[in-house]
Amino acid sequence: MTTTMTDEKLARLRTHLNNITRYQRLLKTKLSKHERQFIERRMSEEQSDFERLSAGTFPIAFTLPTPETATSRDLTD
Repeated sequence: MTTTMTDEKLARLRTHLNNITRYQRLLKTKLSKHERQFIERRMSEEQSDFERLSAGTFPIAFTLPTPETATSRDLTD
């Protein structure tokens, strides 16, 4: 049962990611002001849903060091 749940969550994550990618592609086209606002709002909703679902599915987050936080040892390894 856990595998099925995980598979369903992964499918939902993939759907959100596909929608975000589609909206990003649409934003590169010529749109009216209202169309752009609608797509931006939908993309923001999809991103929020993706983040919420991924935080619940994968509670451990890994972050890469940024240039500001990287030490000289990190940069030479």
